Amino acid sequence: MLQSDPVDVIVIGAGIGGLTAAALLQERGISTTVFEKNRFAGGSCSSFEREGYTFDAGASVFYGFGDNERGGTLNLHTRIFRKLQIEVKTVPDPVQIHYHLPKGFDIPAYYDRKSFLDQLSARFPHEAEGINRFYRELDEVYTIIGSLPAGSLEDLTHLASIGFNHPLKAISLAMKTFRSMGKTAREHIRDEELLRFIDIEAYSWAVQDAVSTPLVNAGICLADRHHGGINYPLGGSGAIAAALVRGFEKFGGKIRFNSGVTDILVENGVARGVRLADGSEHFAKTVISNATVWDTFNRLIDDSRYQVEEERFLMAPSWFQLYLGVDGAVIPKDFYVHHILVDEWESYNRPGGTIYCSVPSILDPSLAPAGRHSVHAFVTAEMEDWEQFERGSSAYRDAKESLAASLLKRMERFMPGLSEAIELKVLASPLTLERYLNRYKGSYGPLLKPGQHILQKPQNTTPVKNLFAVGDSAFPGQGVIAVTYSAVSCASSVARKLGNPLDYLE
Repeated sequence: MLQSDPVDVIVIGAGIGGLTAAALLQERGISTTVFEKNRFAGGSCSSFEREGYTFDAGASVFYGFGDNERGGTLNLHTRIFRKLQIEVKTVPDPVQIHYHLPKGFDIPAYYDRKSFLDQLSARFPHEAEGINRFYRELDEVYTIIGSLPAGSLEDLTHLASIGFNHPLKAISLAMKTFRSMGKTAREHIRDEELLRFIDIEAYSWAVQDAVSTPLVNAGICLADRHHGGINYPLGGSGAIAAALVRGFEKFGGKIRFNSGVTDILVENGVARGVRLADGSEHFAKTVISNATVWDTFNRLIDDSRYQVEEERFLMAPSWFQLYLGVDGAVIPKDFYVHHILVDEWESYNRPGGTIYCSVPSILDPSLAPAGRHSVHAFVTAEMEDWEQFERGSSAYRDAKESLAASLLKRMERFMPGLSEAIELKVLASPLTLERYLNRYKGSYGPLLKPGQHILQKPQNTTPVKNLFAVGDSAFPGQGVIAVTYSAVSCASSVARKLGNPLDYLE
């Protein structure tokens, strides 16, 4: 059996969480190796090309690239790439999402906060005061978090430093940690249609209604869009992963593609390393898993004592995705990049109920041939509806085509003539995501159940000594910026454990 010389840290998976943690540790001089099953980095935050079109595999709305915030954690990508001395070029997007909602309720969430709130107040003039109070609460969360240095909630030294240097802010944030976005909204707002809008604001990135979404998470995303804003990486989402790989390798890190991990080696409750699909074993002082909590403890660790029952958390849905190359004439004049379509409120949170759509080639024309656009549309989907099909079978192809046709028909509400304008179509189901992303049931990780608070989300440390978690299965949760925060937190904990604490990001 082949064995390698030990390193300080092994990272399982080159998703954004794993790559970010690896790059920060390697920059600090902590020897790190990343093993990735695929031949590309980024996981759901990657790009792929077909016939001259470049598509985002998953993530398409990006926070964290702002350059106007001098303190805090919310422009994390800017700070991380500054630390790695790597440039990622981006273009600002004036609108986070253009919502197309029932009863003709259309509203763009502008970067300019006043324009957004004025537009919302014009739709609900009787709730104007409540609207301003609610979004002010989100701003307060943002301001507190933005003034505190990033670090692990499990790092007692870090927490002690925050408590000593920022006692009032620390107390205020701790109190807000136990509040939900939806319940806070209901303290200020009564109109049911407006509360539905607050729900879709949460669902757009948390895939849960507002009552189930922690106020702290909402403060990060829904306030940051008016501060750091939404910025799209030129070249597509894969540009973020590619830059992290460059930064990681620049400081001597090693990433091995086409190297799937089959086992985490655990002896007497301590993680010692990993075994790859080729049978080789690799050892480290610390192992970081970028896999989901179910993949980590139910597949990579063969010990029932650590098994995580599926029912312990809600499982984030998987996705059905359409990647379209279209004639540019079908995109209306002054069309925004990101859209959400809800036909009826009763089904917005059911599989397929909400359509997400992005046309990033509006911001970056290099993503499509001249006169064409790259369109990415997706809806939530459950593995149970797809696992009956055999990949490659005619029944599987027919099911994908049928669902795609129904979605395209709905999307013509804001892109008339779309079906006839398609020149390239690529479809992906939960089976596709499970296969390529190596994620249990194609899921995007655990969600908190109603009544659970944000600190009940899995943290970076795990029940196995020297095994850490990063990604959307770790606090704070889903979304690229949240995953990045989990990576900074994880790297901070691991570096302090290994006796070489990270410098705070500047």
